[in-house]
Amino acid sequence: MLPWVVRRTRLPLLWLRCVGCRSESATTGEGRFRVNANGKLLDVWLLVRCVSCGRTGKLTVHERTPVGSFDPAELDGYRAHDPELVASRLLDPLLARRNRFTLDWKDAWRLDTPPARPGEAWPVQVEVVFADPVPVRPERLIAQGLGLSRSEVLHRVKCDIPLRRPTSTGFAFTVMAGD
Repeated sequence: MLPWVVRRTRLPLLWLRCVGCRSESATTGEGRFRVNANGKLLDVWLLVRCVSCGRTGKLTVHERTPVGSFDPAELDGYRAHDPELVASRLLDPLLARRNRFTLDWKDAWRLDTPPARPGEAWPVQVEVVFADPVPVRPERLIAQGLGLSRSEVLHRVKCDIPLRRPTSTGFAFTVMAGD
């Protein structure tokens, strides 16, 4: 069985309407948080920047949360602008729903495949693992990995999941010999 791994190359862009220029694309840039204290309550925002006009906006991560309810390491991560904390918060579906944005993964991932082995016996079994929750359509992923057209993938590949529906969880498939 051949192992394939889908990896994130950068943080995805956000589909989020800018209030300044009405553009629909924003980025987290270097990934910065803003922590604001109000008595014993904290507000935490993830700062985003419009790709078109550069206007800065905020995504609410925590709102009016008691200081004592934070894990000290998490609070230090917010203050230090920890890149892993930025990524985990940005990829959190609850944060996306609450702040009304979706992620644009175009050009933000890569597929790592082992080198092709000439003369390999057919059928070939492949296992796909996702290092990050990148939603991709299996038919496009397989076409890219094998260098086939998408219609050829639909004819030659046997898989237990729908090939035309995006997934971000691992799966396995079998490639049958061509005609």
